[in-house]
Amino acid sequence: MKLIRRPFAYSYFNVTLVLICVNALVFAAQNIFPIATRILAMTPVFVLHGFVWQFLTYMFAHANFSHIIFNMLALFVFGTQTERYMGSKEFLVYYLVTGTLAGVFSFIVFLFTGAAAVPLLGASGAIFAVQLAYAAFFPNSVLYIWGILPLRAPVMVLGFTAIETFSMVFGVSNGVAHLTHLAGFGFGWLYFLARFNLNPIKMMLGRR
Repeated sequence: MKLIRRPFAYSYFNVTLVLICVNALVFAAQNIFPIATRILAMTPVFVLHGFVWQFLTYMFAHANFSHIIFNMLALFVFGTQTERYMGSKEFLVYYLVTGTLAGVFSFIVFLFTGAAAVPLLGASGAIFAVQLAYAAFFPNSVLYIWGILPLRAPVMVLGFTAIETFSMVFGVSNGVAHLTHLAGFGFGWLYFLARFNLNPIKMMLGRR
């Protein structure tokens, strides 16, 4: 447990911008070489045939322009300040671990729901974890939805999570994708408990 909780020496080198650039480059590659999507997206039947890197690479591939724009905007808004608070090394590990575990969890769900040939793409699982961290570290931060509606960060993040849960339960849109988002949130919560010995939900409510 001491090894798990050993802190990184604080450093900041704007890894959020690096992640955004990598996502943009991968999206460009997808459009130039369409086979890149098949190689990078997490498709269970491919993973079973040895494409295990897809647990990591799926979060850098996106389905279309609006998909990557919304994800990267969220990563920029929530990731920049979260990275400054956590330090770049911790933030990068947090992002990659939560995103990868969300992919592994989705892989298991895909297999048990008969969706083994369905590809999973996008950074949303990791970004939900980043949103959780932002709301935990900055519970009094106020964000404006559509630039109009002011919401405190915890209200917004928990609201998004409630919407994802509702959408999954009642079959709105792609239920598996919603489950991946919720998995990112859940693994972010577990990361806080295991790594920092902190409950992010209590932090959102102003309690440690």
